[in-house]
Amino acid sequence: MVDKSEKFSTLVRVGYFSRAILYSVLGLIALTSAGRISEGTNGIFQAIRDFPLGTAILWLMVVGLLAYALFRFASTFFDIENHGTDTKGWAVRLGHAGSAIGHLALAYSAYKFASSGSDSSGGGAQDAASGVLSMEFGGVVLGLLGIAFFATAIFQAKKGATGSFMNRISGRAPSQTRIVGGIGYIARAVVFLVIGWSLFKAGFLSGGSDQVKTLGDAVASLAGEGIIFTLVAIGLLAFGIFSLVLARYRIIPDMGTDGRVPQFRA
Repeated sequence: MVDKSEKFSTLVRVGYFSRAILYSVLGLIALTSAGRISEGTNGIFQAIRDFPLGTAILWLMVVGLLAYALFRFASTFFDIENHGTDTKGWAVRLGHAGSAIGHLALAYSAYKFASSGSDSSGGGAQDAASGVLSMEFGGVVLGLLGIAFFATAIFQAKKGATGSFMNRISGRAPSQTRIVGGIGYIARAVVFLVIGWSLFKAGFLSGGSDQVKTLGDAVASLAGEGIIFTLVAIGLLAFGIFSLVLARYRIIPDMGTDGRVPQFRA
């Protein structure tokens, strides 16, 4: 019989596998198809749908991205990886909340493409941001979410530079994991800074919901930056490969018999 811990671990690994597809395709599109990268996140999912069995892959990504988002929410609210409750710990956990929200949005975009027979409209994130701005204190919410992305970007860059992510990866992982992961994390930090700035502007600087950028939109906005764009694209492809390694070798916290994760064990 498959216990709760094994089900939990399997779902998280499917999440990492889905993330591997997402970032690998994003990096490849950025490096090889300038026209499609201009379509932002829609261009990524359209490219995946054009693959053989592309719709089935999209449905797998819906499940995986949703599972990964729930994993990050669990890290935020239940501290399943023991980041603690001091200032640094809460900064990491709030960053995970931003990541969770971002991956929920990506799961929804994947769902729209998987369930639609034609191209989906590209305003999902902007529509959601508009809805938030229409609420009382909505601008504050978006602005704070932008700050959460800033915090996440800082920790992503630190992970990439120090290699601290390796303490949550099995020693059986390929020897190149440290280098590939470091490159990927730094590229991802750049993208998260762009997303965070777009949310900060929309929330605190009256930039409007049309300023909000998703993952693909953030990369597309760097297209005129020459070598920076190329390096980020290579880095995102590396992050996709790294995520594939995580799908196999990431150490996942065990789930207790009560259905919750009591403690991370490295």
